[in-house]
Amino acid sequence: MGYSGNVLLAYARQVIAGQLSGRPRPAPPEELGAAPALGCFVSLKTSRGKLRGCMGTLAPTRATLAEELAENALAAALRDPRFESLDLDELEDMRFSIDLLSAPENVSGPEELDPARYGLIVSCGSRCGVLLPDIPGVNSVERQIDICREKAGIEAAEEVGLQRFTVERFSE
Repeated sequence: MGYSGNVLLAYARQVIAGQLSGRPRPAPPEELGAAPALGCFVSLKTSRGKLRGCMGTLAPTRATLAEELAENALAAALRDPRFESLDLDELEDMRFSIDLLSAPENVSGPEELDPARYGLIVSCGSRCGVLLPDIPGVNSVERQIDICREKAGIEAAEEVGLQRFTVERFSE
């Protein structure tokens, strides 16, 4: 995809810092200004590695990558329902990770999956569970599928659709 990780990470941090400080959103770096949007996830972890927020989109919902990244960064910091909104005092301790997603592709079965290489989307009707690739502790396809099922409230006996995707990951 060819983006500078440092530029993406710095912009996400600047957007959150601005929002928490009551400043207007910073202009996107020139490199991102007109870049077409991609699905992306922004993850925030403490310096000790504890998850503090993770939100994203599987497919673009905005016109540019800068807009997509900014909205997902704010969602991770302020609207992840598992956590309280991030406080400005916490921001310095946060380590950012950004995943840019390829378009999901249907797979016929678990044999086409690899949790180290592919993210996974498990769906049943309108319910959908997603897991990014290469997550510590997720060492088998079965575990990856189980986590996605649990996230979506899909019972083990229910038939599901499987889609995989790759990511380009940038981390601080």
